[in-house]
Amino acid sequence: MKAKTLFYCTECGGETPKWQGRCPACGAWNTIVERPAERVVKKSPSASRGSALSVPVKLPKAMAQVETTDELRFSTGMGELDRVLGGGAVRGSLVLVGGAPGIGKSTLMLQICDQLCRFATVLYVSGEESERQIKLRAERLKVKGEGLHLLSETNLDNMLDAVHSLNPDVLIVDSIQTLYHGDVASAPGSISQVKECTMALMQLAKGEGLTVFVIGHVNKEGSIAGPKVLEHMVDCVLYFEGERQMAYRILRAAKNRFGATNEIGVFEMGDDGLAEVPNPSEALLAGRPEGAPGTCVTCVMEGIRPVLAEIQALVVPSSLGNPRRVSNGFDYNRAMLLLAVLEKRGGLMLGGCDAYLNVIGGLSLDEPAADLATVMALASSFRDKPVPADLAAIGEVGLTGELRAVNALGQRLSEVRRLGFTKCLIPKRVQGKLTEPQGLELIRVSNIREALAALL
Repeated sequence: MKAKTLFYCTECGGETPKWQGRCPACGAWNTIVERPAERVVKKSPSASRGSALSVPVKLPKAMAQVETTDELRFSTGMGELDRVLGGGAVRGSLVLVGGAPGIGKSTLMLQICDQLCRFATVLYVSGEESERQIKLRAERLKVKGEGLHLLSETNLDNMLDAVHSLNPDVLIVDSIQTLYHGDVASAPGSISQVKECTMALMQLAKGEGLTVFVIGHVNKEGSIAGPKVLEHMVDCVLYFEGERQMAYRILRAAKNRFGATNEIGVFEMGDDGLAEVPNPSEALLAGRPEGAPGTCVTCVMEGIRPVLAEIQALVVPSSLGNPRRVSNGFDYNRAMLLLAVLEKRGGLMLGGCDAYLNVIGGLSLDEPAADLATVMALASSFRDKPVPADLAAIGEVGLTGELRAVNALGQRLSEVRRLGFTKCLIPKRVQGKLTEPQGLELIRVSNIREALAALL
């Protein structure tokens, strides 16, 4: 007798009775694969009634009767990680850390063990390395390991037995794609295995008050590998970003039930592991060229932290019928919009030029406050005239070329002045009352034509 099979999407986990070229749930193409259907053991009605009588029924409670207490937070020993988590790790939480291979996920988790072991028992479970490999890496990172227990295991049941026998305070799993549940017939890393293993870890964290850190791989699109429901099950989803060839790494929260999701943490990868960068603005601006056209500095808000970023542009005549446009660290569609506005409203003929944009330091700018600096960098490269080295630009650019106000302008200007800048290009209209920092000259303009005339 032929075994019954089902088809599921590798992106979202949605099941379909037959193969399709496009997933009806998420719309992804060529992601439907086949797997054997899980066998369901039918219980007799009497057995069902008996089990229903033996399991206590949980009744709903009125909201006024639910007791609330503050979350029990503790520091991980790394201030940048605590910032992203919302002030520290929470007892009984499940945290998912994702990132590209070699970006430093395992290094970050092993480094926080040095601080956590001073007041808690930590169990580090790895399905990718042996205990000896983990110890060698810990010695390289100068992790003492007093109170740290290592386990190389891929079987979920064996790992849970070790947890119940040791009763640790913190559990680190590296990685969720290597764990497998014995009752699920599919291979480790599949949709079913990832869902079942994550559900078991969530019940462990919530039921026993255990803080669990789970490392997850990412797919070629940069999202967490496995079903999308995986991100809904955990309390926090952290993404570790950055180019492997560059020293700086950025940790940002995509989901956080215990804090804000717009905070970032900046680290620098060195020979002895990850080092915190408490002042990312100064680090990102180090080595900035002076007197070179095509570069401008802006200030973006990452949570409550203002960060200065350098935007570089290169505009050259194109030898192709369709000019080439490349954007790294800046939204491509936003860059094309600004190029069109600069040509139509600024009077610069960029239609026959190749344009390249780059954000220094591996940052990804996604807020409109960086529009004005991007426009100034493009115009500076096109006219081959440098923007003054002591000037920063902050403002949103509209389709008619007007400049719009941005939020938290006072904090941005304070950070600009603290880093030694003496001039700042801002929109003429601002939100609320603005206090001009001492020693910082504000150049107010209403559109990009005025901005180009004032500087270039």
